[in-house]
Amino acid sequence: MSKNNKNFILVTGCAGFIGFHTVQRLLNRNLPVFGVDNLNNYYDQKLKLDRLKILKKSKNFKFLKVDLRNRNKLFTIFNKFKFKKVINLAAQAGVRYSLKNPSAYIDTNIVGFGNLLEACRIYKCKHLVFASSSSVYGANNKIPFKEKDNTDKPIQLYAATKKSNEVMAYAYSELYNFRTTGLRFFTVYGPWGRPDMAIFSFTKNIFQKKKVDIYNNGNHLRDFTYVTDIVDGILLCISKKTKNNEKYEIFNIGNSKPINILKFLKIIEKNIGIKAKVNFKPKQPGDMISTYSQISKIKKKFNYQAKIKLEKGIANFLDWYREYYKIKK
Repeated sequence: MSKNNKNFILVTGCAGFIGFHTVQRLLNRNLPVFGVDNLNNYYDQKLKLDRLKILKKSKNFKFLKVDLRNRNKLFTIFNKFKFKKVINLAAQAGVRYSLKNPSAYIDTNIVGFGNLLEACRIYKCKHLVFASSSSVYGANNKIPFKEKDNTDKPIQLYAATKKSNEVMAYAYSELYNFRTTGLRFFTVYGPWGRPDMAIFSFTKNIFQKKKVDIYNNGNHLRDFTYVTDIVDGILLCISKKTKNNEKYEIFNIGNSKPINILKFLKIIEKNIGIKAKVNFKPKQPGDMISTYSQISKIKKKFNYQAKIKLEKGIANFLDWYREYYKIKK
């Protein structure tokens, strides 16, 4: 271990999609990172283990298998390393799965997050940056979504747990005087992504000549945001102070260019060179019709701007997918 343990940045969910890319970027900046992950089986564990294998090549990376629900184990590592900066990307993800297994979301996203807040309070963390979600906007029909919009009507439990995280963080910042920053991510995609996300499942089914499920007749709009643009926002928030040094802040991080799902599918089809077989299905419970980010707040604070255009991002993902799954072009 490093002689100066206080230098470590803690990243939870480090073997996850966004966590992996965030840790990679921190390591590329020669910053020491302590990563934790429970390596659950919500999706193929091989993906998580392969991401982890890449991260472990760096001497600046330390890993421990930890579940945020395990309060004692979490407190033990905080006591040892006294983290001053924490990036929380650990969560039970997925909107539709929350309809089937709500207790997993309450246990991980609320109880686990509560344990993390307690650890930050007790061991004097200075800044916690945590992942929220565009899903908190729920039944809000006013677009684009702005941080000041009402978020009191989540339409699935996943969104409710993320909204709870924001409220819990606010209370801790006010009571215990440490900084918390919540980031509302908008439909993240890119290499090493999650198999339950649209781009992954569409691509897999096209290559396997299976039908692609399209819900709500393809009338959904999504603000797809490339993973490196998400990481840009995370690192700006963890590394820079705001002018007024607010104790608690919420930022949208998105591309601000929503696209119809059928148009999104056509870009994938064009890149692969295979026409998808489409299976139209009705709108699913908990699905939002549109997501569309207003990012003027984070742009004004940190000069943030999404850089990767959708066509380039999809091409990058498909290059990775072909290589990872050994598919001949």
